[in-house]
Amino acid sequence: MLNIEKYGAVDIGSNAIRLLVVTVIEQQGKDTIFKKTSLVRVPIRLGAEVFVNGKISDKKAERMLDAMKAFSLLMKTHGIKRYRACATSAMREASNGPAIVETIKEKSGIVIDIIDGNDEAAIIASTDLKTLIEDDKVFLYVDVGGGSTELTIFANGKTVTSQSFKIGTVRLLKNLVVQDVWKQMEAWIKRETKYYKKILMIGSGGNINTIFKKSGKKLGKPLSYNYLSSYYKTLKSLTYEERITELDMNPDRADVVIPATKIYLSAMKWSKAKSMYVPKIGLSDGIVKSLYNEKIAAENK
Repeated sequence: MLNIEKYGAVDIGSNAIRLLVVTVIEQQGKDTIFKKTSLVRVPIRLGAEVFVNGKISDKKAERMLDAMKAFSLLMKTHGIKRYRACATSAMREASNGPAIVETIKEKSGIVIDIIDGNDEAAIIASTDLKTLIEDDKVFLYVDVGGGSTELTIFANGKTVTSQSFKIGTVRLLKNLVVQDVWKQMEAWIKRETKYYKKILMIGSGGNINTIFKKSGKKLGKPLSYNYLSSYYKTLKSLTYEERITELDMNPDRADVVIPATKIYLSAMKWSKAKSMYVPKIGLSDGIVKSLYNEKIAAENK
């Protein structure tokens, strides 16, 4: 007998807003299956305004509200049993973020949690990422977003430490990342990884997923530092228009992919990691898994 429910995860990022629908299939005596059913992505790019002006414009707030109304209808149509909406860096820093959250709740019914970098890292860590974390290896997990980069170190199968830095693709495009922040991230990575002989990296985010897909590698196989470095040179040699036409990238991906690649390469260099795994797991997946874990915990009380 199967118990089948659909869960929803809304990820309000600095570059794009996403709705992930996952079908959760419980089997008696077997592992629960999490099947991605639908993903809708809207590139509103909230961070482009927030990181410069400190607030979200009326125009983008309206677009965001429209997206939330659409997501609400989609979740109703899918028959979603549980959902959570999380907003990250841009909404955290927007002076009118709380007011927009209230408007969206009133007009769409969607309740948004504005989470900090540590919450974000913890939610992501609750995903099936754990199946990749082998007890005898050390991993540096790097999640690159539009407004921030979340770093987590896993050793002996457990989370050792996490840190969030205000280095993101949209911030970099707007030249809003000062050198001191880069130095802080470099110092943190070097300090926290120096105890380990060998570090493997896990990359998360839409940009590295795009790069991995274009590499032709099979899922589960890593990207090498040399490959990523070579690809970075290729990206920089092409114009924005050429990255869209020759590399078949979406317009909202073709600009942020360069700063994203720089962040991944920097993390690999500072940690001396030679390989990076790309499991295609992010905040949305973590939200679904955390919702399921909450359900199981409630049932076992």
